[in-house]
Amino acid sequence: MKKILLVFALFLSGISFAQNINEYKYLIVPDKFEFLKEQNKYNLNELTKMVFEKYGFIVFYPNDKMPDELLLNKCKALYGDVENDSGMMNTAVFITIKDCSGKLLFKSEKGKSKIKDYKKAYYEALREAAASLAGLNYKYDPTAIEAAPQTPVQPVTPAVVQTQEVKPIAIKKDETLFAQPITNGYQLVDTTPKVVLRLYKTSNPDSFTAVTDGRNGIVFKKGNEWIFEYYHNEQLITKKLNIKF
Repeated sequence: MKKILLVFALFLSGISFAQNINEYKYLIVPDKFEFLKEQNKYNLNELTKMVFEKYGFIVFYPNDKMPDELLLNKCKALYGDVENDSGMMNTAVFITIKDCSGKLLFKSEKGKSKIKDYKKAYYEALREAAASLAGLNYKYDPTAIEAAPQTPVQPVTPAVVQTQEVKPIAIKKDETLFAQPITNGYQLVDTTPKVVLRLYKTSNPDSFTAVTDGRNGIVFKKGNEWIFEYYHNEQLITKKLNIKF
C-alpha cells in the first residue's frame, strides 16, 4: 500500500511540475558535484548528462559552447543536479531540477544501492533515481508561456511616444565595482554608490547572468579577469570589470 501511494504521489508531482518544465528548452548540469572532490568523478556527471538527454532535454555543462539566447540569458535553462544522501550502510542520491533563481521544480525518488564499490553504487543509485524522470513526460513546448491564461486588457487610445536611442551600458574603464550580496547573487555598486549591475548565480561559480536597465548579459571569469558581455544594436559588447567581492 505504501509503495502504491508513493507511485501515485510521484505521478501527481510529474503533472504539477510538467507545465513549468516544458517551457524550457535547455538544461545545465555541473561538471563537478559538490559531494565529490573531483570533476566528473566516477564519470557520474557524464552519466547524469546522458540521463537527462535520454528524457529529451538539450543538456550543457556550464563551460560548453551554448546558443546565443542561452549564453546571454542563463534563465532560459533549467539546472539539473545530483544530491547525495548516503549513509554508513548504503549509497543514496536524489536528482533535482531547479530554475535559475534556485527554485526547486522537481526532486526524484531516492535512488539507493548497497554495493560496496563506490562507482558501481553511484551508478545503481543514479539509475534508480532517474526512473522518476519518466513521470515528468517532458516535451519542450515553446507555446507553453503564450498559452497561459491572460487577463483581458481594455483598449486604450495609443499615445504618441518619442523614441530614444538606447545607449551602451555606462561602466567606466578600470572603475572599481563593489559586490554586495543579494538573494541568489550580488549587486555591483560604484563609489557613488549606485547599483550598476545585478549578478545572478548559475551552477558555475565563475559565471553569472547580468541584468541592468532591463537588458541581459553575462559576467564570467577569464583567467584572473572578470568579463561582461552583452548585445547592443545587435553587436556583441565586451568589457573588463574590476570587481571587489
